[in-house]
Amino acid sequence: MNGKQLKNSILQWAIQGKLVPQDPNDEPASVLLERIRAEKARLVKEKKIKKDKNESIIYRGEDNSYYEKFLATREVKCIDEEIPFEIPATWEWCRLLSIVSLLGDGIHGTPEYSEGGSVYFINGNNLFDGQILIKPDTKTVSKEEAVKHSRLLNESTVLVSINGTIGNIAFYSGENVILGKSACYFNLLNGIERKYIKIVLQTDYFLEYTKRVATGSTIKNVPLSGMRNVLIPIPPKDEQQVIIDKLSSLKLLIEKFNIEQSQLNKLNAELRSVLKKSILQEAIQGKLLPQITEEGTAQELLEQIRQEKQRLVKEGKLKKSALLDSIIYKGDDNKYFEKIGTIEKDITDEIPFEIPNSWCWIRLNNLCNITNGFTPLRTEPKFWENGNINWFTVEDIRKQGEYIYQTTQKITELAVSKDRIVRAGSVLLCCTASVGQCAMTMIPTTTNQQFNALTIKEEYRCLVNDEFLYLFVKTLAPILHDLAGKTTFEFISVKKVGNILVPIPPVLEQCRICKVTNKAIASIMRG
Repeated sequence: MNGKQLKNSILQWAIQGKLVPQDPNDEPASVLLERIRAEKARLVKEKKIKKDKNESIIYRGEDNSYYEKFLATREVKCIDEEIPFEIPATWEWCRLLSIVSLLGDGIHGTPEYSEGGSVYFINGNNLFDGQILIKPDTKTVSKEEAVKHSRLLNESTVLVSINGTIGNIAFYSGENVILGKSACYFNLLNGIERKYIKIVLQTDYFLEYTKRVATGSTIKNVPLSGMRNVLIPIPPKDEQQVIIDKLSSLKLLIEKFNIEQSQLNKLNAELRSVLKKSILQEAIQGKLLPQITEEGTAQELLEQIRQEKQRLVKEGKLKKSALLDSIIYKGDDNKYFEKIGTIEKDITDEIPFEIPNSWCWIRLNNLCNITNGFTPLRTEPKFWENGNINWFTVEDIRKQGEYIYQTTQKITELAVSKDRIVRAGSVLLCCTASVGQCAMTMIPTTTNQQFNALTIKEEYRCLVNDEFLYLFVKTLAPILHDLAGKTTFEFISVKKVGNILVPIPPVLEQCRICKVTNKAIASIMRG
């Protein structure tokens, strides 16, 4: 539970009568509502307000069901389905309209603005936590214009945003303002505390209610009828103030909890990230699982691949250049050497960490075809209109995560040569800007210029599986940042990417590593 959830729970307890103990000596809310009805009748008689044609009384029958009696027609109906929760015996339910003298909204047109005017034109976005906020861009009108659009606001007025952002609340305290249509206002009658009503309007109960009655698809609007009919749980008059005081005393504790919870959440996220990186690093160094002698060695399989290539070259089915892949091995002196053709050199200083004896090293450009990303000209419709070839961008990672099953954008066959379309299972590695970000494509695709596609060469697919390559690539961000150097805009060339050393376990061990690693990381991220 975070600070916001705790606050919401406490607000909900408050309006359900669970936050403070009930005082049997309190005058029940039913008596308070009787006085309010009498006050409304007096105001109607004095022609200060209009008669409420839908005035009603809500009560609980002997059968424990809730009923609403409409005073004008004497009609009675059961409203059990509307009652959202139980309240104490000394409390009462009523419609908001029953406890206000006036309820309306601001002007629906646009006033005549006056630069340097003395009256502010406010809307729902000027209401915040009980206060009217005058922003730098809040427009003004003249006093004369304000008179045309004035509303009867006083010290009992509550303002609520009902259009766009729903539920912002403020109290009117004599500010020179006129209201726009996204601000609803109502004037509470004697005995109802504004701060208590603010509590009700801040609860999940009220926000859920507004979702049910709101109209509009893009911009939500709560109609005035919805505001008039919202059910309000009314405590005894004295208990309203007790609730207000209790919440005020809890405010600092809630804020402190929120700060500490945020710090804990940040720590947990950082810890999960560290654990994930640690597991991945252990996995690619052969420290996550024990080695099984019967599974053979990666070096043996790599030698078989080389012999097969030599045979194909001898038969004229493969070019001699295919034999120029480097051979990396460990000498009797425990140093690492790399042989390319007849040239041999010591690369011990390049080896990033030790690996088990059954593993071997290979350069990424020997293992994979590295395909540059690109962006077709946006000004050429023939490259984009009715495209049927997937074109990957970082947006697809944001939408789908690390496995890509579709791309947001597509290009046409005129925009791309076939050798730029990589197969499913290729790893997409960001080498520009967000360096180190990566994903695995589950579909044939091309990619934009931020990414290079790493596709295991056909002859090496028996040596390395796609999932293990992807697992390894997830650990590359620190190496890539080092390769990019200290520049404002990071970029790693294909040559530098291809020179990266990849640790290769035996194939069966790769499968076990991927299974255990993915399961462990999923468990960590679930938290």
